[in-house]
Amino acid sequence: MAKADLFVGAGKFTGGTISGLFRQSAGSDTWELITKGLPEPASIQALTVHPTNRDVMFAGTQQGVYRSLDGGNTWARPDFPSGLEVWSVSVHPKNPRVIYAGTSPVGVVRSEDGGETWKRLPNVSQPERIKMAFACRVMRIAIVPGTPDEIYAGLEVAGAMRSLDGGVHWDDCSADLVSLAERPNLKSKIQSDSYAEGMLDAHALAVSDAAPGSVFLAVRMGMFRSDDKAKSWRDMEVGRFSPLTYARDVRVSPHDPRTLYACLSPAARSEDGSLYRTTDLGQSWSRVDHGVKARATMMGLALDAADANHVACASRCGQVFSTTDGGKSWRESLLPDGVKDVYAIAAR
Repeated sequence: MAKADLFVGAGKFTGGTISGLFRQSAGSDTWELITKGLPEPASIQALTVHPTNRDVMFAGTQQGVYRSLDGGNTWARPDFPSGLEVWSVSVHPKNPRVIYAGTSPVGVVRSEDGGETWKRLPNVSQPERIKMAFACRVMRIAIVPGTPDEIYAGLEVAGAMRSLDGGVHWDDCSADLVSLAERPNLKSKIQSDSYAEGMLDAHALAVSDAAPGSVFLAVRMGMFRSDDKAKSWRDMEVGRFSPLTYARDVRVSPHDPRTLYACLSPAARSEDGSLYRTTDLGQSWSRVDHGVKARATMMGLALDAADANHVACASRCGQVFSTTDGGKSWRESLLPDGVKDVYAIAAR
């Protein structure tokens, strides 16, 4: 049994009948639906546990950011701008009172008081290269501490952007992604009229202290890396190690900056998925979820900041897989019937 609680966030986008925030307490086999203080019905697209105070959690919802101060038991909406969906929440790695939220329509909202009050940053925009059936959204924000901070963001469906001055100004970092889409193996379009759609369909983004100046980006077409602060990109060729290359989530281990985990699947809607790990910043990858049989796309992963051996991942249809021995063995736990759109998972 896990020594920490697991939280899973789900929405209702493709016919599911249940959405919201689910918790499985440490040592339990059952899931409970957490509702106190959350909007009804709740669509949870992002979950973040505060790295220095595990009682503090943030949830990104269709109605903005919600915050818990008691380990996820109760929630409240802080002073957050209205009219914004929240798809990502990131805590500053050196200043824990600073938190960023990525939104749809495209925007970045910042709190400087631990999440009590929030202000939308000006000058945050991204060229509209792709027209999709949904509004573009900021799926992940990563911060490199400095004077000033470097801030990177991955957008669905608009590639990547960055600020090199602490969020004052923002630059488009997607031109090279569009150029890469000229390669036959990197062309993909589903809803738009551009074959660059797949390369601009970003789902996750990460930076690591072990690779200064580098940015790791997960898009529909695989895993990509920049070593010049997101100006240019190269294919990490994860297909050399995995038959599945659609990348939905990528995270750096809080215990080892050279170790990254990635959720890989055939496509956004699929009947397969797996979890891969690299211990050399992406030079090689190996599958870690041996014995797991995902029946849908693997959507997210959770790395326990208090226990390197505790890792969990979740498929779109509500399967949750967890290990407490670093991947030697796995346990499957099913969310309630009716959950069809899992988007986020966290451990605390």
